[in-house]
Amino acid sequence: MRVLFAGTPEVALPSLHALLDSSHDVVGVLTRPDAAAGRRRRQRASPVAELARSRGLRVLTPTSTAEEGLREAIETLSPDAAAVVAYGGLLRPALLQVPVHGWVNLHFSLLPAWRGAAPVQHAIMAGDEITGATTFCIDEGLDTGPVLGSLTERVRPDDTGGSLLDRLAEAGAPLLVDSLEALASGQAQPEAQSPVGVSHAPKLTRDDAAVRWSRPAFAVERQIRGCTPAPGAWTQWRGSRLNLHPLRSAAASPDQAAAPADLRVGQLHAARQRVWVGTASEPVLLGAVQPPGKPVMPAADWARGTRPEPGERFEDGA
Repeated sequence: MRVLFAGTPEVALPSLHALLDSSHDVVGVLTRPDAAAGRRRRQRASPVAELARSRGLRVLTPTSTAEEGLREAIETLSPDAAAVVAYGGLLRPALLQVPVHGWVNLHFSLLPAWRGAAPVQHAIMAGDEITGATTFCIDEGLDTGPVLGSLTERVRPDDTGGSLLDRLAEAGAPLLVDSLEALASGQAQPEAQSPVGVSHAPKLTRDDAAVRWSRPAFAVERQIRGCTPAPGAWTQWRGSRLNLHPLRSAAASPDQAAAPADLRVGQLHAARQRVWVGTASEPVLLGAVQPPGKPVMPAADWARGTRPEPGERFEDGA
């Protein structure tokens, strides 16, 4: 089957590799335009574009899927189906009509749970124990199309948004290939999504990643893991942003008896090798932190340099 692939970030690469190694003929790639990346903010092609060009594939990089001439460009490729993994743009109805077998999306949740741009992050922040990936036929709704296949994956206690997304990307690649093969053979039986259990996962902003110390410790811990590595959890300290890496609650620490019991929300307590922060429940033990313009460092090293005053606190996120 002739397949157009639509994707942009690294998380889409396992699926593109799997399709290139399959019996399907990848006829081209649709991806987002070059964007500023790195500390010097230089323009760089997307990871999907770089792989596609290395394989000699035609690469389409419209600024919008409403761009004039895009439908005609896709039609010249004569795709039988289009595969989508984290493309990052809304597909216009006119484009959905081009491939005979439609557009198949690999989505990183068990639909209808967590429809939207950040399903993995929201699953971690909500405390889900099981998540997964789903292939479905794209319609004009937001992740509402009929399901072709799915797989499940356990959310590990130490998972971050990045680690869980990487596992789902690898596990989901063969699922996407299998779904396309089922379409090609006529054996696919798309099933309508259940109206029960619908939840939404909008894209997380930097404001969403501001740590809310006024929540219980388990919610603080989940928020930081879910926002790692993107958009990146942070807190306000002496007028500047301090980036935070995953931490532990007192209950999960082997030395929980050493945790101060009377810390107020956001209040710091720096010991020799540990930095505790108060929450709405028990304190949490900071992991690595990154001050502005400096490398990532252990929280204890940071505290020795900043010397928090008694009673000094992190600001609570909005």
